[in-house]
Amino acid sequence: MVKTDDSIRFKLEQRELDNLSEFATKSRFTKGRKKVILPCPMRTEFQRDRDRILHSKAFRRLKHKTQVFLSPFDDHFRTRLTHTLEVSQIGRTIARALDLNEDLVEAIALGHDLGHTPFGHCGEGVLNELVKGGFHHNIQSVRVVEVLEDLNLCRETIDGILTHTWGYTPKTLEGQVVQLADKIAYINHDIEDSIRAGIISESDLPKDCIEYFSSVQSKRLHKMINEIVLNSKDKPSVSMSEEGWHYTTKLRQWMFDNVYEEASPAKLEEKKARNVIQELFFLYCDMLKPVCEESKIERIVTDYISGMTDRYAVEKFKENFIPKGLQCGKKEDYLFKLAKIY
Repeated sequence: MVKTDDSIRFKLEQRELDNLSEFATKSRFTKGRKKVILPCPMRTEFQRDRDRILHSKAFRRLKHKTQVFLSPFDDHFRTRLTHTLEVSQIGRTIARALDLNEDLVEAIALGHDLGHTPFGHCGEGVLNELVKGGFHHNIQSVRVVEVLEDLNLCRETIDGILTHTWGYTPKTLEGQVVQLADKIAYINHDIEDSIRAGIISESDLPKDCIEYFSSVQSKRLHKMINEIVLNSKDKPSVSMSEEGWHYTTKLRQWMFDNVYEEASPAKLEEKKARNVIQELFFLYCDMLKPVCEESKIERIVTDYISGMTDRYAVEKFKENFIPKGLQCGKKEDYLFKLAKIY
């Protein structure tokens, strides 16, 4: 057994103390986990959180969950997984520039959408209407890591996952970084995907926003990130400059008015998606009534449906609501019949 003082982890922790900002969250001083575990000789606590999230089943399912466009055939459209990776990349860039804890930022970013529903915010909206007390993906993400997969993450990581959405105040600067990185990521990649889909063109974007940030995505991303870094260096909080934030929120609102709103071509299939979620919800609640306490049914069904991928939800809908023809013989019978003919 390697002594703690000689371990790789100890050296990594010391490197954080020597090199990170005074406002950064140091892994050696984490507030810990609900269940105490032995330290890893090779990884800091936040590195362990990142790895636990990366290897979770919920993380793998993100590849087949909608970002904005439902189950696109074009492989270049974002999914919830690629969105998550872009948030992580942007967050790490900001954290490195501000001398914050990059490992904690990465862990929060990779875990922030684990509780997202199939069919993106459409699915979230349906469950929010059906579930007593409402449904919010950030709260469900915490439930995924604390209950459903029991990843036993550090309190700082869980706080960042919970507070990545609007209306929350992260307790760490790393959490603040992810909150901003999430906004920057989806504003920019949703613009690119919407242009690819032919819903909007570059010339449609607000001219003052384009003049400030540029119409070129890479330049726009750089400008937004740079606005945060220059405005937050050696400060006890992370934020974008007032002018930069004005144009960022204006661009975000323009996307809500022109892409995310119900009449947009991006939302044409959402009525069908809503029906899938609703019917499955009522079906599973009825299924559990004979075998489960009524007070637990809604929670169980919500956990089950919110964990589904788009395609799994569609398959379950087909299985339960679309009639099947009589199955006669095996699928390959005709193949072997042809073989006999020849």
